Amino acid sequence: MYRGRLERDLSLWVGKGLIGEETAGALLAEYDSRPASFSLGRVLMALAAVLLAAAVLLVVASNWEAIPRLVRVGAILTLIWIVHIAAAMMLARGATAAASGLLVIGAMSFGGAISLVGQMYHLSGDEQTVMYLWFAIAAISEILFRSGAVVVVAGFLSWASFAVYLENHETHWIGFDPWMAPIMAVITIALVRYTGAERARHLAYLLLVGWLAWLYTLYEEIAVAFAFAIGGMAAFALTALPHPRIASLMRSAGAAPALYSFLVAVIGLLLLHIEIEQGWRLVVLGVATLAAAVLAIALHGRDNGAVRYLAYTTFAVEMLYLASVTVGSILGTSSLFLFSGLVVALVAWLVIRLERRFSREARA
Repeated sequence: MYRGRLERDLSLWVGKGLIGEETAGALLAEYDSRPASFSLGRVLMALAAVLLAAAVLLVVASNWEAIPRLVRVGAILTLIWIVHIAAAMMLARGATAAASGLLVIGAMSFGGAISLVGQMYHLSGDEQTVMYLWFAIAAISEILFRSGAVVVVAGFLSWASFAVYLENHETHWIGFDPWMAPIMAVITIALVRYTGAERARHLAYLLLVGWLAWLYTLYEEIAVAFAFAIGGMAAFALTALPHPRIASLMRSAGAAPALYSFLVAVIGLLLLHIEIEQGWRLVVLGVATLAAAVLAIALHGRDNGAVRYLAYTTFAVEMLYLASVTVGSILGTSSLFLFSGLVVALVAWLVIRLERRFSREARA
């Protein structure tokens, strides 16, 4: 898909005389020489690794009572050493796909080893502690081998750890454990930046969004919803600032910060709609939601397709909702849409002024 757009753009630039045909051909050849972002072989290797790791965990879960304890421990530790040594050898030979598969098996085997030792010797502890230790070992393995596949494993382990907490405590804040979900998410993001495994960052951001949604279930207060809406929009606006340091950070972080900060704001606005069902406050909230959607399109709509479609959806759903709650009065609906149009026009005017100002500052 991207190659097709690139080829069309190069043809357009050649037609306008901006670049020569030789330069366009060289650029296209350089893109074609890059390793493909999708490889069926790598996907199948990852699936094979997951299946083999699942087999190891199921064998551990079977409790192999007929096998002596030392033999069991020795077998699982030997497996861990073998797969990591083999992964190092594969990396040295440049076989990254096979090395990634072996590292996934190794990371999963660590969890099996922890469970096996605790199971056999009845060590004190709980599932939550096991998940923390498993995540820590996966993070260490990722740092040592700089493998994006292990980052994905760590991301799923952070989700599993949070799921274990919810299963045990549901809507109760117990001790320091609830803070571990955002801490694990931050660690996962740091690991993503270390390895360049950009797709794995979504696991961390989604965990943060899920954790924030869980916070609302603890309190279910309108102040929390306001905090989500205002905080999310503030973070979203921050990602669009033209400050050199912020702009550089956003380029390296990709489109995810803008998307998920706006998603938090949308969730906050949704929760506010649940809390506010009628009256002038609903009108103000509706106009604010429309303005937020327009602002999102203005700031990131051109370069961030996910933000653009989320903003389109928010705008359309809000318009339909406002029409449904005011359908009893055509004059009331007309007045609401007129006021909303004026507000959106005002936001558009402000954005245009800001764009011109930023453009002048950039040229200067």
